[in-house]
Amino acid sequence: MMFFLYTRVVFTALLMLMTLAASAQKYRTAAGLRVGRDNFGVTVQQKIFERTTLEGIGLIGTREVSATLLAEQHFGLLGKSLNYYLGAGAHIGTQKDDGGFGGFDGIAGVEYKIAFVPVVLSLDIKPSVEISSDDWFRFPAALSVRYILIKDKKEGFLNGVFGDGDDRDDRRRQRERDQKKRDRNKDDSPRRGLFDF
Repeated sequence: MMFFLYTRVVFTALLMLMTLAASAQKYRTAAGLRVGRDNFGVTVQQKIFERTTLEGIGLIGTREVSATLLAEQHFGLLGKSLNYYLGAGAHIGTQKDDGGFGGFDGIAGVEYKIAFVPVVLSLDIKPSVEISSDDWFRFPAALSVRYILIKDKKEGFLNGVFGDGDDRDDRRRQRERDQKKRDRNKDDSPRRGLFDF
């Protein structure tokens, strides 16, 4: 019963926060454990664009095994440490009762990067529509704990290629610093006296 209460709270919070500005998460690659009501498994997130990740999930339940791939868009709540995300994808798996199955997934969740520790916590709802299964619709929720394998750095070969314009601000500030330096160098030129020609 408490599990359903948590999922309702997360879903309501997501709906209320949909209008906040977008921001990027603080990592490139994170991997860890995912625990739901009837299953557990592993989760890996890989940042592919400034606010977009691909997440792979492998789950083992009491009567099934499945693998899911999701594309997720992240939106900032309080800076880059607290985000909510929405996404969609598909899954395949096998059940003891029905055999092979597949389907489509949506996901809505909240994630928090713990300060001073390379760990990300997330709570999400992942509704799915099943194909070739008697259980045609599911609405599970889960908690994920991921360890950050690769941090997000602003410097790099592809920095700004898929970004949202932050690098333009950096270039503008650098031009302003360069101009101030040139102006100072002009002022440091030797002074001419009254009779120096």
